[in-house]
Amino acid sequence: MRSFKTDHLLILLLCILSGALVFEINASIRQPVVVEGDTAPDFTITADNGQTVTVPHFQGKLLVLNFFATWCGPCIEEVPSLSEFAKQYADKGVTVLSISVDQNEQAYKNFVAKYKPAFLTVRERNLHEKFGTFMYPETYLITADGKVLRKIAASADWSTPDVSQYFDGLLRTL
Repeated sequence: MRSFKTDHLLILLLCILSGALVFEINASIRQPVVVEGDTAPDFTITADNGQTVTVPHFQGKLLVLNFFATWCGPCIEEVPSLSEFAKQYADKGVTVLSISVDQNEQAYKNFVAKYKPAFLTVRERNLHEKFGTFMYPETYLITADGKVLRKIAASADWSTPDVSQYFDGLLRTL
């Protein structure tokens, strides 16, 4: 039979653990989630090729900001069409920046060596949290003044005629 003191200690421990759980749930609910129409969080990041991209003052009309992970199948499938898109729109004022959230630096380096993306890449493990991104791939279309025009929370085929029509129309208005 437990003592009165042991019961009180167990109740106190249960209260502390419950409080910690409530705190963590509250903190996760309050995480920022960037959506269409929001202003993108400011950031400055240097891509692997040395080019610096700063929001909201980057060079170009439109930033295609893509978060990915090397272990993500849909992310891998997206690379070829995103590379073609980046080549097609580079001279039209579109910058494509893909940010790996990988913990393993070597996995990231192997990914870049194997798939040879034709767009800016960098491994950075914290920026995705400012956007509220936790599933990959996730892509944001951001204007030069930092406004989020669109959020794509899935992989995309960037080589379709619909995508070309959308971007051609969008670039005429920016």
